[in-house]
Amino acid sequence: MRFVGVLSFEMTRTFRTLQSMTRVAVGIIRHDGTVLACQRKRGGRYELKWEFPGGKLEPGETVEQCLERELTEELSIRDVTVDRIEVQASEYADGGWFEVAYCHVAGFSGEITNNVFEDMRWVTPEELRKMDILEGNRDILNRLA
Repeated sequence: MRFVGVLSFEMTRTFRTLQSMTRVAVGIIRHDGTVLACQRKRGGRYELKWEFPGGKLEPGETVEQCLERELTEELSIRDVTVDRIEVQASEYADGGWFEVAYCHVAGFSGEITNNVFEDMRWVTPEELRKMDILEGNRDILNRLA
């Protein structure tokens, strides 16, 4: 066995964080100057917080595959096309670490149906800023205006 070096406390923390980080794909769906905001169900983690639809990547799944699967499950839409993807990491007060791929949806087929959320609303980015949105999603709002 060969000794290669020592990890500092910060490097160790970063390594553990990367191992425990949850990767997520969410869809930013726009319509006539508004964006679709979805409210988490009562009783779950981050209950009643507003967010963009989407979910966790499964092993071996790409961001695009995850987004398609999640939007089909949550909203009954298919054939999702993505304009661009912005990735951001966020840490929450409860210790949750998330790497979120914000997928700007260019198109889809089907009609949006609420299959899993407490509520859904079409809101302007300015209105969304005033809502109880997940903390990690706040930074992206500045780029939506």
